[in-house]
Amino acid sequence: MAASVSSQNFSDHTVPSRPEPAHELAVARRAYLKMFISGAFMTVLLIFAVFSIFWGSLWKIPDHQLEGWVVDFDGGLIGQEVVRTLSLPNPAARVSWKVVPTSQFTSFEDVGRAIVDEQAWVAITINPGSSARLSASLASPNSTYDGSEAISVFAEEARNENAFRVLIRPTVQATLDAFTKGFATQLAKQNSANPNMGTILSTSPQTLVTPVSFRLINLIPFDQPVASAVTFVGLLYQLVLSFFIVMIGFNSRQLSGLEQLLSTRSLIILRMVSSFSAYFFISLFYSLLSLAFKLDVSRKFGHSGFMVFWMLNYVGILSVGLALETMVTVLTIRFIPFFMLTWIIVNVSVCIFPIEVMPHIYRYGKGAPFYNVSRAMRAIMFGTKNVVGFSFGILIVWVAISCITMPLVQVWVRRRQVKANADALALSEKRSPESA
Repeated sequence: MAASVSSQNFSDHTVPSRPEPAHELAVARRAYLKMFISGAFMTVLLIFAVFSIFWGSLWKIPDHQLEGWVVDFDGGLIGQEVVRTLSLPNPAARVSWKVVPTSQFTSFEDVGRAIVDEQAWVAITINPGSSARLSASLASPNSTYDGSEAISVFAEEARNENAFRVLIRPTVQATLDAFTKGFATQLAKQNSANPNMGTILSTSPQTLVTPVSFRLINLIPFDQPVASAVTFVGLLYQLVLSFFIVMIGFNSRQLSGLEQLLSTRSLIILRMVSSFSAYFFISLFYSLLSLAFKLDVSRKFGHSGFMVFWMLNYVGILSVGLALETMVTVLTIRFIPFFMLTWIIVNVSVCIFPIEVMPHIYRYGKGAPFYNVSRAMRAIMFGTKNVVGFSFGILIVWVAISCITMPLVQVWVRRRQVKANADALALSEKRSPESA
């Protein structure tokens, strides 16, 4: 009897489970599909609208030719033939050759210094006395004759390793190899009746086989492979790290309630101080990571190189991070990933090949954060042209723009929120009397 009463009491107090109404489930399903399909559609639009920027930067390489110099210090037959060959128009060539008079240089070494100063991408010099040495070896066979002493090619790999390996070196080798073979054939025909032919072939056959060759002088080699992590891939990581900080700051303000409790002025100060402080330490540890893997940053500035390297990373991550900090206020957490991906691609597209060989639309890259960080990093790590001050200036301008726009955007958003709250309160008060 007691058991039956207990069972009856239990059944009286148990709330039966009620299935979810079909109408509510249908509404939720429609809302889910609407949001999911619209998000997927926006992703497809992103592929064609934004990814095309990166694909386009590689599609027509080179769309324009790099500038190259031809300097004839010889003035003889070899110099004249090289100048004539390279002066022939060739729209398909990757380098546009310009004959530069020797009067612009006080010495042979000045040509190399001009290339390091980025006045041109590559220079071919016909060395002094090349024709005279060849004539002397034909008249009196010389076993030590070396045709590679005739032509020197100056280039700088560290300025842009992709341009050097894909555009400059293959172009120079193909052009000069074709020239040297043709020159050797012509010289052999001209000297077929030379009474010294037997002596030349036995003593100095290279005089006829390779009467002219060249030496490629890589003025500043890209000799630190780990530098690739700093000049390209690492820039992506910096932007991703800054995105983490933006998301951490956003969620921290929302969950702690500071977003609603602080005044607009205090909220702006909080966001600024948090960003500048976080990026200061993140850039330090990022820089130390490169140092741990033996990256040499002392070639340009000596012992001060690490401080310059660190500050460049700091200003670089600020330039991209504060832009995200500004846009998250406008786009909200829902749409900021779309801007971040666009921000990445716009920056990355101008860092692989020289802007000079890309379509003109990519000239914007000269003011892009990644491009300026990459150029300045090459000066620090390899000793290329010192553009560190100029790059710092561009990056500081980006930081200043964000420091101005972020407060303005925050004020605008806060006013909209206040107005929306006031309208909601007024509507609620209006409905209260009616319901009463």
